[in-house]
Amino acid sequence: MQWEMIRSCTSQSFNRFSNLSIVALWNSNIRSTVSEGLSYNALLLFRQMKQSGLEPDNLTFPFVAKACAKLSNLNYSKIIHSHVVKSPFGSDIFVQSAMVNMYIKCGELDSACCLFEEMPEKDVASCNTIIMGFAQSGLLGRVSKLFCQMRLMEFKPDSITLIALTQLSSNTTNLNVARAVHCFGIQLGVSDDVSVANTLIAAYAKCNDLSSAEGVFNGISLGMKTVVSWNSMISGCAHLEESAEAIGFYQLMCQNGVKSDVSTFLSLLSSCVQPEALLIGKALHSHAVQTGCDLDISVINTLISMYSKCGDIDSAHYLFNTMYERTCVSWTAMISGYAEKGNLDGALSLFYDMEATGEKPDLVTVVALLSACGQTGALETGRWINLYAISAGLRGNVVVCNALIDMYAKCGSMKDAHELFQTMPERTIITWTTMIAGYALNGESTEALDFFSQMMKLGLKPNHITFLAVLQACSHAGFLEKGWKNFNLMTKVYKISLRLEHYACMADLLGRAGKLNEALDFILKMPVRPDCGVWGALLGACQIHQDIEIGKYVASRLFELEPEAAVSYVAMANIYAAEGKWDGVAKIRSTMKCKKVRKFPGSSHIQVNGNTHVFTVEDRCHPEELLIYRVLDGLALQLKESRLRLSSEDIIAYDL
Repeated sequence: MQWEMIRSCTSQSFNRFSNLSIVALWNSNIRSTVSEGLSYNALLLFRQMKQSGLEPDNLTFPFVAKACAKLSNLNYSKIIHSHVVKSPFGSDIFVQSAMVNMYIKCGELDSACCLFEEMPEKDVASCNTIIMGFAQSGLLGRVSKLFCQMRLMEFKPDSITLIALTQLSSNTTNLNVARAVHCFGIQLGVSDDVSVANTLIAAYAKCNDLSSAEGVFNGISLGMKTVVSWNSMISGCAHLEESAEAIGFYQLMCQNGVKSDVSTFLSLLSSCVQPEALLIGKALHSHAVQTGCDLDISVINTLISMYSKCGDIDSAHYLFNTMYERTCVSWTAMISGYAEKGNLDGALSLFYDMEATGEKPDLVTVVALLSACGQTGALETGRWINLYAISAGLRGNVVVCNALIDMYAKCGSMKDAHELFQTMPERTIITWTTMIAGYALNGESTEALDFFSQMMKLGLKPNHITFLAVLQACSHAGFLEKGWKNFNLMTKVYKISLRLEHYACMADLLGRAGKLNEALDFILKMPVRPDCGVWGALLGACQIHQDIEIGKYVASRLFELEPEAAVSYVAMANIYAAEGKWDGVAKIRSTMKCKKVRKFPGSSHIQVNGNTHVFTVEDRCHPEELLIYRVLDGLALQLKESRLRLSSEDIIAYDL
């Protein structure tokens, strides 16, 4: 039916434009078909054209190559290339440039490069095509070589060249490259081009330099700013999870009469990842409804993710249930929502429903489930997911293996984690960091530091997360000297910017070692404002060493930062109680009542036959309550009898 429709449209075109070249009419039909996104139909038209005895010209092949590029189909691309080689246009620069782009879009960079090198004639456009291809893959060395080659051929770089180089800095998150490209663009006189500026905004944001991104954005005149300009700036804020800044730019965008699109809402919603951003997320949802963007499936998926991350899982599930069409991303977003809350049963139930509908889970789905297993300590379920990943052919993926190692470590099975690590054919810095963090988490600090040494010997460059795991290992074991050594290694040798988590580790390490005054001095000299994590680490040390004076000062800072957090009040009350200062305890309790601070009870998770059971302090709501507490009472009685028996044996031994 589809073939007849194409034939009919072609016949009508021929009748209407009989005075035009027949080949030109075929070209026009192929081009319009590709433009409409019907790339496969364009290839069918090309085949029909050949079957009718007509020979393509130098305009036909670029259109067909574009269709292959959109399909990213290597087999089709090779067939078209063979037709080009047999035609008189094998050396045509326009056709060859299209072939280079076709291979790039199919991921065949080496083939594209060979074809580019063999071109008898090159121009700026062909150079830009190959540079863009390697830049999008983040291959800095190859791009540098190609760019030098372009300059040697005395081709003057243009705005497209600069966009390609900017994308390279974005993909490699190399701020120095971004700044160098920006300077080069100013020298060329193309930095004022709005497309170049938009790309620079995105690059600076990816390199975590939001101020430079904003500087470029402000440099674009108001009349030249497009929706892409605004989206680039909003996306940059979202990338750094700066929801307030993203909303600010969105408000300015609306005030300037620029109409938002789907990309605008995708960026805005992705910036709302904390519970305090829920109201903003709901307001954005309302705006999306008003503009009609809420009907886009990508926006719905992002809304589900936003509600889940902000803690409103019910709203996320409501949206999910009202969807007419669900993709793998939709299911995974909902499963991830339950996984982030530690609701393994809910995540697994959705996973089974997903499979029942015929939707195939991908590696992101598996990683989300493994995360839930790690949070709840569900080792057996994690092992089952491991087997599922093997059967689904996902175990060969390094991301899945890293998630499995993390799950095993959090479930306390470093033996399983190490065995998996040993069998991995490919190990990334994340793999090594996950192992180091796993050993640190399980109190095996010596093994963690040994792994770090092995990693360094292999020449792998640690990142800020690696050093955080190393410092945690030192902190748990009380290795003060090694902690300082690695802290200095991070800052002075690797020039890695310190984050609040690193400061918290060092404060904790100093505090555990009993050097409370030194820890306080360390915190007060920090170049950034300490957060609750940093002060909390020192308060914990004050509780261990029962230091009331420093504890009072630290607690006062915590009360200012988080007046409704119960942890700080409880810790300070315990410090008073340990010293018998009951008036201090009473004062803390009175303050908590006055400020309406609530202490939420801790909980334990136990898995039985694949079902998770949650228990909290003084919780008597379990269906098997009578049986559970009967067994517990029996165990308590046995323990008491054992103690009495041991005491009697001690007395007899003493008498003898």
